[in-house]
Amino acid sequence: MKLLLDTHLLLWAAGSPGLLPAAARPLLEETQNELLFSAASLWEIAVKNALGRSDFQVDARVLRRGLLDNGYQELVITSEHAVSIASLPPIHKDPFDRILVAQATVEGIVLLTMDAVVAQYPGPVRHVG
Repeated sequence: MKLLLDTHLLLWAAGSPGLLPAAARPLLEETQNELLFSAASLWEIAVKNALGRSDFQVDARVLRRGLLDNGYQELVITSEHAVSIASLPPIHKDPFDRILVAQATVEGIVLLTMDAVVAQYPGPVRHVG
């Protein structure tokens, strides 16, 4: 199964695995699962790091390299992903979360999220918090 991690899960998987919720751990450890990260998550991390957010104190370039070195696949943002946001219900206003939902929907992959609001979207979204 292909799994797209939301930004917080991605940060925890890469730097603080002890913070991962119990429901996420077996999914991430299953060797048959393909783990993906979105360019949107790195964009979010870079933006929030530049703003000085204490929960985003990681260099996005270093994180990207580490993820790739550890077998994660990068999911780029396409124009199809961008335009599909228009068909999402107005459940969540955060543009980073909305593009993750759109990517999962378009690509037919499961988005793992800690965010209960994001988990309200129909389609391939799984709440693990």
